[in-house]
Amino acid sequence: MKPAIFLRYLLSGFTALAMDAMGTVVADEVGTLEEILVTAQKREERLQDVPIQVTAFTADRIADAGIHTTQDFVNLVPNMSLDDSFTYLNTFVVVRGVTQINNADAPVAIVIDGVPQNNQKQFKMNLYDIERIEVLKGPQGALYGRNAIGGAVNIVTRQPTNEFEGFANVSYGRGDAWDFTAGISGPIVDDKVMFRVSGYYKEDDGRIRNTFVGDKVDFIDHDGGMRGRLTVVANENLVLDFRASYQDFEAGGLYDSVVPTTNANDIFAPRSNIVGVTSGDITELTFKFDNDFGFATLTGITGYTDLTEINRGDLDFSNPVDSPGGFFGFGFQAGQGQDLDVKLLSQELRLVSRSDQRLRWIAGAYYIHTDRELLTRAFFDLDGTTGQIENPALNLITLTEDNSNEAYAVFGQLDFDFSDSFTVSVALRYDNDEREQTNLASGLTRQHSFDSVQPKVTATYRLEEDKMVYATYSSGFRSGGFNAPGIPVFQDETLDNFEVGFKTTWLDNRLVANGAVFLQNVDDFQFFRVDAATASQIISNIDKVDIWGVELEVQALVTDGLQVFGAIGTTDSEIKRITTFPGNEGNRTPKNTAWTANAGFQYDFSITGALGGMLRLDYEHRGKKYWQLDNVQVQKPLELIDVRTGVEVDKWGFYIWGRNLTDERYYADYNPSLFSGLPFDIGFRAQPRSFGVEGRFTF
Repeated sequence: MKPAIFLRYLLSGFTALAMDAMGTVVADEVGTLEEILVTAQKREERLQDVPIQVTAFTADRIADAGIHTTQDFVNLVPNMSLDDSFTYLNTFVVVRGVTQINNADAPVAIVIDGVPQNNQKQFKMNLYDIERIEVLKGPQGALYGRNAIGGAVNIVTRQPTNEFEGFANVSYGRGDAWDFTAGISGPIVDDKVMFRVSGYYKEDDGRIRNTFVGDKVDFIDHDGGMRGRLTVVANENLVLDFRASYQDFEAGGLYDSVVPTTNANDIFAPRSNIVGVTSGDITELTFKFDNDFGFATLTGITGYTDLTEINRGDLDFSNPVDSPGGFFGFGFQAGQGQDLDVKLLSQELRLVSRSDQRLRWIAGAYYIHTDRELLTRAFFDLDGTTGQIENPALNLITLTEDNSNEAYAVFGQLDFDFSDSFTVSVALRYDNDEREQTNLASGLTRQHSFDSVQPKVTATYRLEEDKMVYATYSSGFRSGGFNAPGIPVFQDETLDNFEVGFKTTWLDNRLVANGAVFLQNVDDFQFFRVDAATASQIISNIDKVDIWGVELEVQALVTDGLQVFGAIGTTDSEIKRITTFPGNEGNRTPKNTAWTANAGFQYDFSITGALGGMLRLDYEHRGKKYWQLDNVQVQKPLELIDVRTGVEVDKWGFYIWGRNLTDERYYADYNPSLFSGLPFDIGFRAQPRSFGVEGRFTF
């Protein structure tokens, strides 16, 4: 079905359904949709008052949709995708055509409780005890800074409470997959000192089998973590918040399949003779204060992260039987491994004016220091074990690097109401990123700096109290950086976004329709490739890219128990100029998905007395995916269906769930030979059909 046809059906179908239901089911006394408050613009506002396309998930919606990981909510956001690849923490997020790549900054600002998560490995996470998730689309550099070139994801965890409460949740699914979460909150000193402690633990035998060795490769030996928060109300104006979290994991990784047909739609099982493994841990510490001066609130946020990820696996993704000639025909098998250690220290200070005035403003400053050490090794594989990497006699290639960067920014925003209907917002941010790399083998050091001014101007016109239109010009900046020692620097990526959109509420807040049209001009679009012969991972630039698209989200409350929802997003990217791989002008950018759509419903009903039931269905359409800039390998469209149903009584809930019920077989990541550096294409298998049960208890 063409996007335009689907869009027409989506609009007409949902609107007609809602209108008819509202007109005929008067006796049901239909309520209203949940009013959502967000902090997308660094102050608390109604979602429908924010002139940005934001998809928000409240605590109730997170529970209803069975959202336990970042993958779960990304699947529900149009014009956004998240693909697993390579290691346990490695993912590629794409927003409005702007793409995550290995060893570079993310294309979206990922913020947890106000603290930026500045490493690619931090986006894939287990979501537990979450209050709200906000996904902002389009560049948000003016307030969120560098790397918000595609948008921002704002995750807010649940705060400590002044009354004792808690929860416990357990899920069991296909592959002998267990997932436990629990938490407790309450006062230490009433109204003054409150705490919250929560945690999770999961293990999984996996569902994807390596047909050469016979083992499941997507296993999780263990993945567990805890988070603690302490809130101190020092006085009526000053609130202090302390947060600490820790995660430890060991799981499968590096289980790409060789694709001998070079067709991205031919699905092959992994057959490497080394079963890949990823292990590591993440420690995070945060301190935040809010001091209300009356005319404005001063907020300070200090964050520290220590992240370690170690991976071991096959370099040729093959075995001596299928490839008797060995790695590149050299007569031997080869393995690989990386040791990554990242330390981040950040500080933000911002002063936010009161919201109940005609002129509102924000002013702030930001600083981050990052140390990133990476050891990459390739080794002779004699017996199919990962421990061979520690034997110096089997060493093929060793690359060692230490990357350090200091970045700082100043930013501000002014919002002025010219009338009750017309508001103009102007924002500006300056980012400077100083980078240094040391080749630990040779001792040679190189330095480079990147900076950018990121303006944003938005005009908002309110047609009625609950209907508005807006026009925005905004810009984004993703810093450049260093490839491995001996490989040239890659350039910073900049983007200009022109957007018009609307936010509307109808039928006494029982029907919401939001949408936008955008055009993005990108300079030095970053993309990734591998040179396997030298074990080098290389980031390059595409000189000029144009991206335009459409987004629409609709939600309707048909009756008190029945909600229907749908969304569509189109992303049409075009390479206008490229010097690194000439001849690809006119093609789509890597990992571009032409269009995506979501639709579904949730029905809550009474069974008897206090016993209630729920049924939820989520349908996701993913259009063709263009894996690399030559557009030769294209993934066919996918249709994914998730279902969740259960019963609830008082503080208990019991549910049955299913994901990818049609068992679509596809690759979450695909690397053609030309860009993987290998003599064949490789694909990273996506999760097949899964199903299970879940129980929940709150107190």
